[in-house]
Amino acid sequence: MTATGASLRLMPGARPRRRPMPWIALAATAVSLLALLPLAFIVWVTIRTGWAQSYALIVRPRVGELLVNTVLLVVITVPICAVLSVALAWLTERSDLPGARFWSLLAVAPLAVPAFVHSYAWVTLVPGMHGLGAGVLVSVIAYFPFMYLPISATLRRLDPGLEDGAASLGLGPWRVFRRVVLPQLRLALCGGALLVGLHLLAEYGLFVFVRFDTFTTAIVDQFQSTFNGPAANMLAGVLAACCLALLGVEVMVRGEERYARVGSGAARMRRRARLGGFTLPALALPVVTALLSLGVPFLTIGRWLLAGGSAVWQWGDIALAVGQTLFLAVAGGVLATLAAIPIAWLSIRKPGRLQRALEACNYIVGALPGVVVALALVTITVQVLLPLYQTLFTILFAYALMFLPRAVVSLRASIAQAPVELERAAGSLGRPPLRALWSTTVRLSAPGAAAGIALAALGIMNELTATQMLAPNGVRTLALAFWSYSGEIDYAAAAPYAAIMVALSLPLTFLLYVQSKRMAGR
Repeated sequence: MTATGASLRLMPGARPRRRPMPWIALAATAVSLLALLPLAFIVWVTIRTGWAQSYALIVRPRVGELLVNTVLLVVITVPICAVLSVALAWLTERSDLPGARFWSLLAVAPLAVPAFVHSYAWVTLVPGMHGLGAGVLVSVIAYFPFMYLPISATLRRLDPGLEDGAASLGLGPWRVFRRVVLPQLRLALCGGALLVGLHLLAEYGLFVFVRFDTFTTAIVDQFQSTFNGPAANMLAGVLAACCLALLGVEVMVRGEERYARVGSGAARMRRRARLGGFTLPALALPVVTALLSLGVPFLTIGRWLLAGGSAVWQWGDIALAVGQTLFLAVAGGVLATLAAIPIAWLSIRKPGRLQRALEACNYIVGALPGVVVALALVTITVQVLLPLYQTLFTILFAYALMFLPRAVVSLRASIAQAPVELERAAGSLGRPPLRALWSTTVRLSAPGAAAGIALAALGIMNELTATQMLAPNGVRTLALAFWSYSGEIDYAAAAPYAAIMVALSLPLTFLLYVQSKRMAGR
């Protein structure tokens, strides 16, 4: 036996200490119960408002109009994102497209540009843009990378032998793709469609710029005019129901089919399809997509920076906004990651009904828009915990709830690679359960924790609605400063904040791209 293996064996006569399951389960349960606060708030407000008044507020013509807008937005945008993402993924992963890696990176880069900055760029370039068509155009440009990433990763992992077998039976390239490749993309398509749909339901700034009313814009308008009135709360309830319905639809469409290889097999180079005479037409798709999703925002921001000159660079205000943004992003990311530790540990070390229920609670609440979470915390703090209203604690708590699922996913993958025997060996040497967990599993999962913090921080840096409703007096993040200037139609003064947000997001987006390549085995 190796020295490493011997060190993991219990010493004769040593009594293994209690496993840290009870207190970790309690911690995970406490986190999940806290995460359920927004849903509990919706139920409580409905009961308090009264069924008659709640029904009257929900069946208003205004709610019907917002519901039609929401359904049309999702039904039109998601399929366009799916077609565009599948086409780009196939070109960059399966064809001999010139510069495929470069175009693959550019397909992910739009994630570094906040959606409301995309909208700002288009509206200032084409002032007449408004309505559903404008909302769909900017939404596709801003959100298609959420579908491109999982689809391209799935294409990289697919077994090429299945396609070769189908081709040997006489199926042409299109029939091979439709009958063999496309069914294996179902999970990626459903997951990406869910992400795009949830972002559409939660987005605020994008649709304000193009003057397209959604539930989120209506909730913020109602909140600002009546402050915590029952109408805003009921709209939040309908929006939450839409999110839960979207989750249910995704589960039904996804189905239970799974496509996997048995055994690792033998690695071999996948042959790329030759485009031949279609090279230039095929190249037009990534070029046009990059111009629309990256060229327009960069061109517009650069144009306004040149128009404003040095006067728009108010370095004192900018430095304060950058400092506050980075502090909130890092602090919120760390808090979300710490809260995710017990849930991620249970999902790997003690899977079962309790773990599945707790994890489901966090994912469901994590799917709720930030405006619903913020409205719940505003109501709770104003009516029950007034000293916490618009404090640093409240806004960090909101960030932890909103971005907890990102931290859980990152930590879970790292904890799975940390041997459980190390925890047991540390306990057998006399360390308390918490110290044993900290000195072994937590330290070994540091890369996953760092990824979780980075993913949460990326979301926090570009978050607008919850920050707008919960930020303490004197807090002026990059997003809030940008929104303030753009609301005053001072687009030149808003440009530096947009440029800095993009510059801070680009490295994190690149890390996300690299991580997706690594997880796909390439």
